[in-house]
Amino acid sequence: MPVQKENVSTAISSDGGSGVSSDRLQAVARGDNIPAEVHKSVFETTPVLKINAFNLWYGTKQVIHNISMPIPRNQITALVGPSGCGKSTLLRSVNRMNDLIQNVHIAGDMQLNGDSIYDSRMDVIDLRKRMGMVFQKPNPFPMSIFENVVYALRIDGEKNRSVLEEVCEISLRGAALWDEVKDCLNDSALKLSGGQQQRLCIARAVAAEPEVLLLDEPCSALDPIATGKIEDLIQELRGQYSVLMVTHNMQQASRTSDYTAFLYLGRLIEYGPTSDIFTNPVLRETESYVTGRFG
Repeated sequence: MPVQKENVSTAISSDGGSGVSSDRLQAVARGDNIPAEVHKSVFETTPVLKINAFNLWYGTKQVIHNISMPIPRNQITALVGPSGCGKSTLLRSVNRMNDLIQNVHIAGDMQLNGDSIYDSRMDVIDLRKRMGMVFQKPNPFPMSIFENVVYALRIDGEKNRSVLEEVCEISLRGAALWDEVKDCLNDSALKLSGGQQQRLCIARAVAAEPEVLLLDEPCSALDPIATGKIEDLIQELRGQYSVLMVTHNMQQASRTSDYTAFLYLGRLIEYGPTSDIFTNPVLRETESYVTGRFG
């Protein structure tokens, strides 16, 4: 049986075609407190991360509004929505990168495997060691491929060469890069192509065995071929790592993720299994966005 869609009006464009279902989005734009549509199956998962009534302000401007959502363990969760809807801000709040911005303040909390991320006793450096972060543009360090991959282990004081070599190979194999670089591990990482550099950054992130891997539009600066390789890699990470990913690419979200959350103007609108969000969403607003009718 198809999921019953919420009874919301559909705006009619001047040319007679159907526009975006507007009631809920207009209410959000007014600042009304509209509850998110979170599918029941999301709560049946085991979460690695819990976001609890989370709010964030840049100065007096509120950009995240009362978001609550569990992030399933060893699954890939995509955050989608129009530019400026708060996807990257929410992602960067998970490892508290927004702490580096002046006049940021928050309300609510997040929990990583039961530990409060925003507890005053939380060591932020230790917290970030528990997570991997991959940015929009590849950012390899100006050192060898080998030293890039084992960087986190070096920081933690690991000096055993055999351990470092083993982790390097395992991580590069996991990032589908080993066969391309195994004979030039001592070469500068800056010599690699953009797609190879991004896979190297993923290898560097997984080498530290993170509890959560954060991907902030990891393919936005890559060509289609490199993007395809990164998408294949993301799918291979399924079941091994808990991944939270921001993307503007609806096809990418539908191909690679297990769960998808649709955000709009800093609010969670709908969140559920990716197959439902893209083929049978509860809300017409979600359907309008994922089918490209706005955004």
